[in-house]
Amino acid sequence: MPVMAIARFPSLVIDCADPAELARFYGTLLDWKVESSSDDWAEVRADYGQCICFQQVADYSPPTWPTQSAPQQMHLDVVVDDLDTAEAAVLQLGATKHDHQPGTSFRVFLDPAGHPFCLCVS
Repeated sequence: MPVMAIARFPSLVIDCADPAELARFYGTLLDWKVESSSDDWAEVRADYGQCICFQQVADYSPPTWPTQSAPQQMHLDVVVDDLDTAEAAVLQLGATKHDHQPGTSFRVFLDPAGHPFCLCVS
């Protein structure tokens, strides 16, 4: 008998201070639809159904990367065609480039809430 998955359509939930702001950032980055259901919750959703959710947390503190004094908790790796072009685009969206850049096939940025994410070439 084939094994069935217990669950489907996983989504990532990211803690932040301003869910709508972070949803707009990732919605534009990924070209996904922004869906905001309340002041403390927002989502971005792809046409094929995948989503990322953003949850407001009282007294939110951004991670400190690369140190672990406040662990990064999560990060996203997104694939891009050209690092320079993608870098310019995410900086315009409100990301900041981190000073610590440990590789050459990816670049580390912080989203507007301070979460690390990487632009990667395959």
